[in-house]
Amino acid sequence: MTVEFISVGTEILLGNIVNTNAAYLSEKCALLGLSCFHQSVVGDNEERMEDAIRLALSRSDIVILSGGLGPTKDDLTKEVTAKVFGRELYEDAHTKERIQEYFRRVHSNQVTANNWKQALVPEGAKVIDNHNGTAPGLILEENGKIAILLPGPPNEIKPMFERDIAPYLNRLQPEGIYSKMAKICSIGESKAETMIADLMDAQTNPTIAPYAKTGEVHLRVTAKAENEEVAERLIEPVMEELFRRFGDKIYTTEENVTLEEAIVHLLEEKKLTVTTAESCTGGLLAGRIMNVPGASGVYQEGYITYSNEAKEHLLHVKHETLKQYGAVSPQTAYEMAEGAAKAAGADAAVGVTGIAGPGGGTKEKPVGLVYVGCYVKGCVRVEEFHFTGNRDKNREYAVARALTLLREELLKYQG
Repeated sequence: MTVEFISVGTEILLGNIVNTNAAYLSEKCALLGLSCFHQSVVGDNEERMEDAIRLALSRSDIVILSGGLGPTKDDLTKEVTAKVFGRELYEDAHTKERIQEYFRRVHSNQVTANNWKQALVPEGAKVIDNHNGTAPGLILEENGKIAILLPGPPNEIKPMFERDIAPYLNRLQPEGIYSKMAKICSIGESKAETMIADLMDAQTNPTIAPYAKTGEVHLRVTAKAENEEVAERLIEPVMEELFRRFGDKIYTTEENVTLEEAIVHLLEEKKLTVTTAESCTGGLLAGRIMNVPGASGVYQEGYITYSNEAKEHLLHVKHETLKQYGAVSPQTAYEMAEGAAKAAGADAAVGVTGIAGPGGGTKEKPVGLVYVGCYVKGCVRVEEFHFTGNRDKNREYAVARALTLLREELLKYQG
C-alpha cells in the first residue's frame, strides 16, 4: 500500500518551524511496510488544501495530514477533508466531553467558544482520542481510500500515532519493514557504492541503500517480512557479505552508535587513554569524543593551540619546526600529536592543524589543507587532506578524518 503525507501550515512554508512531523511519519510508515512516493506542504488556504488532498488521494491509498486541527479560523484541515469526502460535520459528544475535561484539568478555567470547533467531526469518521491536547485525530474511509488527520504538535502526534494509528495501519499492511545498518569509515561514498554495485543491481528483498554522512558511509539493509525473525534470516547473509567486502572498516551495525562512541569503546577495550591537540578545529574533535557517555574514563584533558606560541608552550612543538615548515605542515602535526600525548600522559593522541578558511590560504597551502597526526604508544602517523567546503564544512571533515585515523591506528595496536 502507498501512503502520502501532507503537512499543513503556512508557518512551515515560511520556515518559521521545522517540519519534523514528516520525517517522523516517513520513518514510522516505512517500518510498517508502507511505500511513500510523495510528500507535500500546503498553507492554510482552503482552495490549495483541497487541491493537495484530491491529488494525494488520486495517487495514494492512504493520505496522512498533520496540522490544521486547532480552534482558530485558519485551521481548515478537517473542514476541507470533509468536503473532499462529501461528509457533513456534527458535534461529537464524546470529544466535547474530553475537551471540557482537558480544560478543567490543565487550564482550570472556562473553555473559550472557538475550542468547541474541535468537537466537530465528519460523519462516519473514526475519532481518535488525543491524550495530550484537545484536537482529536480522525480517520475517514471511502472507496478504498483513507485519510488520517493528526494534530500538528509533535508531543501530540507522536503518542497518538504510536497508540492508535500504527496498530490501525499494521492491520491494513501486515508485512513490516525491518532493517540493519552497516556504518563504514575510511572509504568514500563513491568507492563504497562501487564495491557493492553488483549487490545493488541484483537486489530484490532485502535491499541495500547507501547514505553519505560527513566522513562516513552508512549502508542500510532492509527486508520486508511478516515478522522480525523472518527478516533477520533475510538480512543476515547480506550483512555477512558486507563484512567480507569491507572488513573492519565497518565500525558498527548498531543504529545509534556513532564513530566516536565506537572509538571510546575501542579505547576501553584496549585499556588506552587519549588526548587531542587542535588548531583549526578549535575543540570540535574533543567535543565529539566528550559527547560519549563515559568518555571521561579514557579522556582526561585536551589542548586547543591556535597560536604558534601555544603550540610551543603547551605541546613543545619545536620553534625551528614552526619557523622552517610552518604551523600547517606534516612536521607540526607530528609534533602536536607526540607532544600532546607526553603533556597529558596519554597513550594516544591526535593533532590537527590546517587552514579552515575563508582566508589564510596561499597557492602552496590553500584553504582546506589539513594535516592530522595520530600518536599511539610511540608510533606516529600523519595524513594530509584537502577539503573544498566552507569554514564549517572543512572543520567538520577534519574532525571526521581525525576520528577515522585514530580508529585505524588503534586497531593496529596489539598491546
